[in-house]
Amino acid sequence: MRCALYYSNKDIRIIEKDIPKINGDEILMRVMASGICGSDVIEWYRRDKVPLVLGHEVAGVIVNVGKNVKGYKVGDRICAAHHVPCNTCKYCLSGHQTVCDTLRSTNFDPGGFSEFLRLPEINVKNGVYVLPDSVSFEEGTFVEPLACVVRGQRLAGIKPADTALVIGSGLAGLLHINLLRTTGASRIIATDINDKRLEYAKNFGADYVFNASNKDIDLPEAVKKINDGFLADVVILSTGADSAVAQGLKSVRRGGTVLFFGAADEGAKLPLAINEIFWRTEVALLSSYAGSILDHRISLELIRSKRVNVKDMITNRLPLKDIAEGFALTAKAQDSLKIIINPNV
Repeated sequence: MRCALYYSNKDIRIIEKDIPKINGDEILMRVMASGICGSDVIEWYRRDKVPLVLGHEVAGVIVNVGKNVKGYKVGDRICAAHHVPCNTCKYCLSGHQTVCDTLRSTNFDPGGFSEFLRLPEINVKNGVYVLPDSVSFEEGTFVEPLACVVRGQRLAGIKPADTALVIGSGLAGLLHINLLRTTGASRIIATDINDKRLEYAKNFGADYVFNASNKDIDLPEAVKKINDGFLADVVILSTGADSAVAQGLKSVRRGGTVLFFGAADEGAKLPLAINEIFWRTEVALLSSYAGSILDHRISLELIRSKRVNVKDMITNRLPLKDIAEGFALTAKAQDSLKIIINPNV
């Protein structure tokens, strides 16, 4: 089978590899669609692990099932989670399944940017979801990234009447915006430094958009003008840029929440004046990572019911041989949003 072996964003090699063999507790999946995630192009995060086959937003068809596997059969259309929790440790039992040690050690074999992949036993038990006929393979690749968004907003305790400020309108930001629209946020404000992405933000549910690179705009004051004199109830940082974090911390009201969702640059530090941010403000800083089993199931239902419109977030579809182009577009982060690789085309 063909795989895309990643060395860097500019060095991705198509290689031949044996189709993985499965044991009695595993599943072999033919990958029909695999999304390129923003985290896939964070080179500093990958540099000590390369070369490797990436791809964790996957959907496909079961082509072989181990003799001990129950509930799945050859021909089933599925999506799958690459990282899965044990559901029995202290982290899992306290509701923090996504920081479970097992979740951090699990993965596919070899990865979604290949024609086939093996789903290990624990992934079969805790991370395989059958796709309804109405959900395409391409839409199925969004179950994992949307699950991350579902979890972040749930942990942040966002309420229907809240005013939300989403900083960064890339794919993750747009998923946040569209989910906020679905769950009834009172006002949704979005920022980005790219006007095309601000157009996307409007299309997917933002009420107001601001170009964060416009030095004539004081974002906290703009939020207050929109929001009856108050800063935002919740700020979602879908980018980890230093300037974005600084803006976000200044734009949250007393008693509000800042959700750190996007990865920052290597070694980035918070620009905090403790007394200014925390003393007498009751502001909560919150982080969120990945999605639990519940989050994946909620995500799939949101996609099935069309309450979150993921189909229109796809801007590019490429065969495996052209994956380098997809990585270049994702790393450039300009007009493209979600790029889908079709390994079996």
